[in-house]
Amino acid sequence: MNRSTEESNREQSPRARICMPTLRSISRETFRYGLYEAQDVLAETNDVDLIHLQPGWGGRFRERWQRRLLFRGVSPMSSLNPGLQKVRLTQDYDLFIAVCQNFWDLLYINAVDGWKERCRISVCWLDEIWVAEIPTCPDLLRVLQKFDHVFINCQSTVSPLSRFLNRQCHPLPTGIDTIRFSQFPNPPDRSIDVYSIGRRWEGIHQALLRAVSERGLFYVYDSYRAMATMEPIDGKQHRDLFANMAKRSTIFIVSAAKMNLPEETQGQVEIGYRYFEGAAAGVVMVGQAAGCEAFRELFPWRDAVIEIQPDGSDTLDVLADLEANPARVSAISRRNAVESLLRHDWIYRWKRMFQLLGIEPSPGMTAREQHLKDLADAAVRTPYTGSISG
Repeated sequence: MNRSTEESNREQSPRARICMPTLRSISRETFRYGLYEAQDVLAETNDVDLIHLQPGWGGRFRERWQRRLLFRGVSPMSSLNPGLQKVRLTQDYDLFIAVCQNFWDLLYINAVDGWKERCRISVCWLDEIWVAEIPTCPDLLRVLQKFDHVFINCQSTVSPLSRFLNRQCHPLPTGIDTIRFSQFPNPPDRSIDVYSIGRRWEGIHQALLRAVSERGLFYVYDSYRAMATMEPIDGKQHRDLFANMAKRSTIFIVSAAKMNLPEETQGQVEIGYRYFEGAAAGVVMVGQAAGCEAFRELFPWRDAVIEIQPDGSDTLDVLADLEANPARVSAISRRNAVESLLRHDWIYRWKRMFQLLGIEPSPGMTAREQHLKDLADAAVRTPYTGSISG
């Protein structure tokens, strides 16, 4: 095919409505794939050009150098490309969306030329930023002023960051691909008694290990340090494996985000991904509810989390009580699954963003929302299949 034919075909194809860069080709740590999942849900339901940013020559060295200079207050560093291949936009878009796991990801946007001029509306969705981080790199955070709208997952950070930027930021919580994590319409047997991934309280972990040897509990947990920063062979397969294990579990251990890193959170309490993942899989979430207003708004139903002490002193008693009340376990599982299908799918987050931007949801978004409602209806009618080992 010659160049003129390629250009002609491109002109005849539908223009993408949304331009969205993604970092999945350069940042493959496990902890990032929940947010990449959000991008995939949007791409599956809208006209999206998903631009895979690629590393350039000496990229990692340039990025480390740039970060050090930013921490030292060298202002021009925030506008430089941190060693990525340049991408130049060649068409106009209705919407530009930069999805950033943390504020360091703002550097990567410098690899995209023309996003401000080519896109009618620009949005940055910043997943994680703590109030204590705002003073550490003010020049980089001021990059957010280039965007028409800024959305923040950490809801206690919204007001302080709004004051810092002298503009209103919007709260937008994390979510989950509930279709991937839901056990409906064909629920598998829940053969895993307790599933724990990510950060954990050592007291609870030791109590569960005792139950493994004393009661034959099937307890699945991380056995490597820093699992979140490891790189999966295939990100989507990793999420599928995680979801398949979660929806085959009866108990799922949860706690607030970065609960064991007080030097980073400085007392700020935010909701971690585990709550959304566990509820979507229809497990009984055991641990600690996040002590913040956002959690109470997002998980307002009864028994969303069954509380236990971080030191593990009551862990086995709580599990024994659940084992003795299978009807309660079944009700909790069903309620968590249904509420997640109706509240926490990524499509509801994107729809909320679109509403604030004055953009109508696409037919694909409407169709997915209807599918979620159909799955919730199926959940109400399907028998529970879980148990806890005695």
